[in-house]
Parts: sequence; C-alpha cells; structure tokens
Amino acid sequence: MTLPRSAANPFARPDGWAARMIHPLSDQGVGWPGSFVSTTFELDDVRGSETLFVTAWGLYRASINGRRVGAEVLSPGWTNYDARLAIQEYAVSDLLRPGPNVIEISLADGWFRSPLMWTGNGLANIWGEKIGAFAELRRAPEGPVLVATDGTWKSGETAVRKSGIYFGETYDARVQQAASHGVEVVGFDQRVLVAQECAPVQELPALQTIRSWQDAEGRTVYDFGQNIGGYIAFVGHGDAGAKVLFEHAEILDKHGNFYNVNFRSAEAVVEYTFAGQGAETYRPTFTFQGFRYARATISGNAAIDAIEAVPITSVPNPTASFSSANSLVDRLVQNTIWSQRGNFIDIPTDCPQRDERLGWTGDAQVFAPTACYLAESHAFLAKFVREMMVDQDADGAIAHVSPNPLRLKRPPDGSTFSGSTGWGDAISVIPWTLFTHYGDRAILEEAFSAMKRWNDYVWGISDGPVVRPPSGWGVKGFSFGDWLQPQNDHLKAVPTMGDDAAATIYLYISSAQIARIAETIGRPDDAKHFATRAEAVKAAFADEFITPAGRLLYDDQSSYALAILHDLIPAQHLDAAKKWFKATITRARGRIGTGFIGTPALLPALVKIGEPELAASVFLQEEVPGWLAQVKRGATTIWERWDGIKADGSIFEPTMNSYNHYAYGAVCQWLFEAVAGFRPDADAPGFQRVVFEPLVIPSLSPVSAHHDSAAGKVAANWAIDGDSVTYTFTVPEHSEGELVLSDRYFEISVDGEPLATIEGGKARRQIAPGTHTAKFRIHWQA
Repeated sequence: MTLPRSAANPFARPDGWAARMIHPLSDQGVGWPGSFVSTTFELDDVRGSETLFVTAWGLYRASINGRRVGAEVLSPGWTNYDARLAIQEYAVSDLLRPGPNVIEISLADGWFRSPLMWTGNGLANIWGEKIGAFAELRRAPEGPVLVATDGTWKSGETAVRKSGIYFGETYDARVQQAASHGVEVVGFDQRVLVAQECAPVQELPALQTIRSWQDAEGRTVYDFGQNIGGYIAFVGHGDAGAKVLFEHAEILDKHGNFYNVNFRSAEAVVEYTFAGQGAETYRPTFTFQGFRYARATISGNAAIDAIEAVPITSVPNPTASFSSANSLVDRLVQNTIWSQRGNFIDIPTDCPQRDERLGWTGDAQVFAPTACYLAESHAFLAKFVREMMVDQDADGAIAHVSPNPLRLKRPPDGSTFSGSTGWGDAISVIPWTLFTHYGDRAILEEAFSAMKRWNDYVWGISDGPVVRPPSGWGVKGFSFGDWLQPQNDHLKAVPTMGDDAAATIYLYISSAQIARIAETIGRPDDAKHFATRAEAVKAAFADEFITPAGRLLYDDQSSYALAILHDLIPAQHLDAAKKWFKATITRARGRIGTGFIGTPALLPALVKIGEPELAASVFLQEEVPGWLAQVKRGATTIWERWDGIKADGSIFEPTMNSYNHYAYGAVCQWLFEAVAGFRPDADAPGFQRVVFEPLVIPSLSPVSAHHDSAAGKVAANWAIDGDSVTYTFTVPEHSEGELVLSDRYFEISVDGEPLATIEGGKARRQIAPGTHTAKFRIHWQA
C-alpha cells in the first residue's frame, strides 16, 4: 500500500485531506458498548478505480452497502497514536453501485484506550478518551473526493456491548443498530498519518478441535491442539436471550483441568447472546486471546453446533523450513514458528494471553535474526524500530516496551519504564539485523541518531565504561540483566550473571555495533568515536570482571558465553576462560544455565571454543532446563520459563508464567546458521553473499533446511554415513557463496574436486550460484 507523499511531509497528501476525525456521540467511554459512524452518499457511476482511505482512534471495521471492506483484522493496528497513526487504503469499486450508497465504520476501544499494563486494573485511555473515525473515498487514489468523514455523519451503538484487548468481547445479537446520534468533529493533526508499513493482521486457516469433553460442572472444554494468538469462531442456535460464555486457557493442570490462572487480571472472555433466529455465526471483531483450550458455559436453551480456533498474525507465510532425524527438534522449530505468529500481531509482543501483550524490546532484539529466517519480517520490524524512536526519552533511554503506555500516562512514581541494557539495545541490534538480512541501509541511517543517544545514555549511567545499574525499578539505568536465568534444581545457589557485567557487555556490543554501522553508512568520525569507546569498555571489562586466573567474576554460563562470543576475553586468559566455561556446564549437569540475553550466545560460544559436541549435548538434553524438555511436556509454542511445567506436571507459580513467549526460540538462528550451516555475510548484505559452514551433529542426520531470502532461495542438507558426510547446498542465482569447513572435516571434495585451500585452520572455497555438493569425513566424539 502506497499513499501519495509530499516533500514537506512524507505522510501527508499533497492536496491535504478532506476528511476530519469524527467522534461518535453515541460513545459512552472506555468499556461501554461499541459505536459506529455512517453516512449515505450518491454516485452517478462506478468507474473501477474508487479507493477508500480509512483509519481510527481505536479499532475499526468498515463496510459499504453492508459488505465488509478488506479482510484484515484489528485495523489500524498498534502505534504510538499521538505521533504515528497508520491509514489503510482499499480498492472498493466492487462494493459500490450507482445511486445511493451507505458506508459504515464500527469502532471499538482497541489498544488506543483499553486498559493496558498490569498496574491495578490497567491503564485506560492512554492515547485518548474518545474513539474516532477518519475516512475518505476518492474516485481514484489521487482522484477527487467522493465522500469524507465530517460533521454530517451519524452514529449509534453496535451489538458489541463491550470489548477490550485483555477483556475480550461481549456481543448481543438481539441489538439492532440505529443511527440515533450525531458526531463531533475533533481536533486531529493529520501530519501524524503514516502509510500502512507492514502486512496487516490477518487470519490463518482455522484449527479444528482434536477433542472435547465436559467438566464436572457441565461446561464443555474444547482442545484445538495448538496454542495460538487469535480467537474462536462458532455456529450455534438458541432461544433469544440465551448466552454462551467462552473462557480461554493455554494449558491444563496436572489433573487435566482447565487452567488459566496465569492470565492474571486479563479476563479473556467471549460472551454471545443469541437472537433466537436459527443458526447464528460469530467470531470476535475487536479482540484476541492466547489459547489452546476454550471452555463454554451455556445459560438458557442454546447449543454450539460447530467451533474452530482462528489464528491471526502479521507474518502468515513461513520463509524457512528445518527438519532432522530428531522429532523433538523439529517440533521445537514448529513451536517457534507458532510463537512468532501469535506474538507478531502488528507489534512483536512478549505474549498474547495475559494482562501484558506488550512490545518488549529485549525479547525482540534476541529473536530478531530468528524472526527474519522464519517469516518475512522486514517491514514489521522496521515499524517497531520507529515506535522505539518515538518512545525514546529525552536523555536517550529506550523504553522497555514499545509502544510505551507509560510515556503518556506515567505512574505516580514518575518512572518511564525505560533504560535497561539488553532491552534498549534493540535500537541498534534490530536495524543491523534488517541490514544483514535484507540489505536495508536506510533503516540504519534512520535510526542512527537514536542509537548514538542510547549508547551515550548507557555510558552515562555510571559515567564510564563499567556500567553499574541501580536495583530499583524505574530508576535511571535499571537493568533486567540476564532475565530468568535458571537456578536448575539444586538445593544450593547457582552463580548467576550480575547486572553490572550484563550491562557492561552490552555497552561493548552496542559500541562496536554502532561503530560498524557508522562505517557502513559513511560516518567515519562516528565510527572512530564508537570504536574507541568499544575498546575502552573491553579493557575495563577485563580489569573489572576477569580474575588473574582467567575466571569471570560471576562464573556463570551467560557471562562466559557473551564474553567469548564477542571477544571480550584477552588472549592470555582465553584458554583458562574456556575451561571455566565448560565447568559451568558440568556444574549444571549438562543443562542450560542462561536467561533471555545469554541463551542466544550459549551454543555459538561453545562451538567457537571448539566444543561442538558439548554444544550439541546441551541442546539435545531433554530435562529441565532445556529446549526439548518443553516439547516433551507437550508444548506447542515456546515458554517464558524453562520450568513453566515441572517434571511432576505441577505448574510454576502463575504470576509470571506464559506458555507462548518466543525469546528462547532464538535458538533456531543457531539451527539455521550452524547446524544447517548458512548465514548472510554483512559485507554483502541481503544474502548477496551466503556463508555455508555446517556443524554436523551425527544424531540429527539427515538435516534439511531452506530459507527464502531477500536474494532468493538458500538451501542446505546433509546426511552422514559412518564418518562420511554429504553436504548439498544452494546459492541463489544472483548471489555468491563461500564454503567454510571445520578442521574436524577431512578428505574434502566440492563438486568432485578435492579442496586443498586452508586458511586459519579451516578449508574455504568461493562458490558460484547454483546447487553444489561437498563430501568429507568427520571426527566426532559422541
């Protein structure tokens, strides 16, 4: 969708907008029945180019002559509405007719004014107290205006009696809509309008129930077999006034009972009142839930005839596949895909079920590379970067979540909910990811000033290269550290990463990354400045956090993984640090010991120190904490906590326990880049050059993977027979490839020719476009 743009304001029409933002006078405020606005207009003819532009404060659903406009849901999506409001464009000629026509726009609270966050009953009316519609029908996208929202439109209540992002939706089919009120033209700065930036939220194919049963109270529980972000759709019949109430849940408890205590204050209900007119069909319009199970309670004489679950997402089409001989690993990849779908709903949220569903920056930055493999995420994540830029504080702090409800509606203590390292670093990590995956140089330039201000902010927390975050929430520089770093199941304490080490490491990552970005976009002075800063942080880290024996101060998996992966260990300490790192794995009995920021670094760091067998062992072990433990316990999405369901089937304390949280799915990046063995080269971004460097794990053979990259299809597969490996890989037509093979591989040939070139202990060869086959033997210690 492309809106006309002017040089002065790239998101405004050159001739201005005839439309005005109108508020329905039928509206009684947040939590009350929804409203619609409508008007009747005449057309002499329909020429086939008629175009409707529409947006809203709140959520909208438009129709012309009783027929729905568009197929997307939850429009106009979620932005910082005071600064950026997306406007959608629809070709509507097929809905129009010569003579009188009626346009109607239904409105609801949506993210605009629904209670959000988890403070008490949530913060309502964050971006405004009045919902509104803004629409303009033109003869063609650039043609004359046929009708536009103005003070002559009418309004009335809809059959949606209440809706909310966390609440759900109640609908009374007996209500007959009538335009009983007028509208109010309200002040609106049209300069905040932006074109639709990414794919709109849309429905995926519906899921059928895999089983259903009645509980002890006679309520029917439906199991759809997959945890999703979406809603139920049903067909039923009943007497006028009979009701059905649907509740939602992600899991059952250890006794098989419906369980949604972890939703906290999010009611997540759908209630439908029958009109008593035969078969009635319904699905919510202005809300969504995170669920696998739905429980129906019927009041009065009614019955459900059919029911299904409808997933929704902004990333409907997978762009990658991965398969192996291990069904648990394959299911883990599918779980990650489903977690991305259910949380990429206009904004990359942490979870779709409880009273949160916020755009956490830390989750997004660790997952961004995986996201770009699994689904086309370019425009989606670029939009998120722009929301972060709006939310950035004057002092440079990046918000923990974006859009940030606390930017406009601060709590009594005045905290802004911003400034954590590892979270705020999304402002450079995500643009760099978009550059490497899609070749997007423009997003680097667009966000560069925000990156610099963020880095300066972090440096200023302690006025120097070692960052010492305070402990209090909302205090300048507070850090989440390595969030949810597990304690395993030991009776005595296990070392965990200190906030100061986590913050200092991320200051180094940020400084080095911004230096490279500055060099990429042609800013040599900035490149020199941030490279110098990175070296200062690196030296300070060694002085502060590395003992003379090469042991890191906190002696935990995350500290070693991040420090080793980012080359923060001085050469004289590296051998000792490797031993201490391996000791942390032994101490954890071969299990994972990392949280949100440490987890993506763990396996790559083990491979980097020459321990691929140990990396494989940690990845493939099936006990808590570990990736495959979740799968064994029936997970169909990624969990927030490693121990969300314990070995005995009991549920972890519910105040913070989501079963659809994509962060730990970041391991899929390692599956593609290491196990399958392909990755983009930042020196030729957008997969113009593809590096193929497979890590052959014999127990996974055969492995097959592909990615529909910005440059075309990249594919790789390998199989092992004894100690002989056949690796087949595809370079896109207009790209180039580089094959890099470990010194553990020998007797190498590529397309039948021996490979003898050795650099740095690895065999390398430049590869032309097309499909190629390498054969080699392998040393592997099981």
